[in-house]
Amino acid sequence: MPQVNPKPTRPLQAATLALKGGLMHDPVTQAIAPNIAMSVNHAFAPGDGAFSADGVADLTALPFLYAGWTNPTVRQLELRMAALEGADDAFATASGTAAANAMFFTFLKAGDHLIISDVCYAGVHELACKLLPDYGIEVSTVNLSYLDDVAAAIRPNTRLIHAESPCNPLLRLTDLAALAEITRARGILLAVDSTFATPVATCPLALGADLVLHSLTKFINGHGDALGGCVAGRKDLVERIRSRAGVYFGAALSAQNAWLIMRGIDTLFPRMQAMSASAAKVAAFLQAHPAVSTVIYPGLASHPQHALAQRQMRVPGALIIFQVRDPEAVAQRLARDAAVFDYAFSIGHQRSLVVLLKTQDLLQSTFTLTPAQLADYRRYAGDGVLRLSIGLEDPQDLIDDLDRALTL
Repeated sequence: MPQVNPKPTRPLQAATLALKGGLMHDPVTQAIAPNIAMSVNHAFAPGDGAFSADGVADLTALPFLYAGWTNPTVRQLELRMAALEGADDAFATASGTAAANAMFFTFLKAGDHLIISDVCYAGVHELACKLLPDYGIEVSTVNLSYLDDVAAAIRPNTRLIHAESPCNPLLRLTDLAALAEITRARGILLAVDSTFATPVATCPLALGADLVLHSLTKFINGHGDALGGCVAGRKDLVERIRSRAGVYFGAALSAQNAWLIMRGIDTLFPRMQAMSASAAKVAAFLQAHPAVSTVIYPGLASHPQHALAQRQMRVPGALIIFQVRDPEAVAQRLARDAAVFDYAFSIGHQRSLVVLLKTQDLLQSTFTLTPAQLADYRRYAGDGVLRLSIGLEDPQDLIDDLDRALTL
């Protein structure tokens, strides 16, 4: 007999939503694990659909037609992400950068103005600052932790502010509730990339944001084996993104990757909680080590915005940056000799990663900062930092790796 799930007497807790939110049993077999619908094409009857003169009113109101627009497996991932973020709907893409593209090119046109964090994920920062101006979109980079600077940067044609909290790579925070008050009063959309935080730590929509973005490749997938992205929010906003980007941008997420990412969602809460607990131990070790000059971790009282982290983040996360006198030598030793850490870019794997991020390299390739912005950048990162993405290994093994690299 098909299982009938009674409605809960109260809203489900967030950790439960990671397992149950948006999950649908197979209608034929009642399989609990999501299926992978690999078909590109779906049969339909002539006349089905809700196409309008301007394109598609709401693709999710249509029967499944073509995997470039919607796919049963991808759609279930979208519903699960919407449940996790407390959103009406979500739109999944082939990568996190594709999600940012979908948002920017849906809500911005020639003559509009975008405000973006002066420091954020390099791919999105370069997209905004190097490509959008080619299409007549004005872009300002602002340190969003200073709300007076945000207010001063707003213009009559400002349509969107894009934040990232914690930001990559500084782990600097933005007061999302306070920023949302500014945007709401002026009728400006607020989008927040919450990849580093995940819904385990922060739910930006609950703090007043209009849209929340994720690189699903990172902590939400959690296994380093599938690219993906998404943007979630109010249904009317997500419908606009889907009808534009879903049809015309060609950045559809594959069913295989959607299935892998949903597998990762099942363990998101225990993974993030365990990794945050380990990161706190590693950060405390680094802070006490004589070879380490600075440690930035939202869970440490020494973080410049620790009070905000305590208000805005339920867990402090799994990312740490730290400075040493000779970072290249330490990076070389970790890359060559570490028993546990892998020397690699990206974050959010079940295995711990380390990489050296030089300030000068990022200034040459990505960030163009004013003197005040550069001073704030160096406050967090100096001339460069080693970035740790803590995984699920025993924290003592991670500490031993670091200790060997720091003391040789």
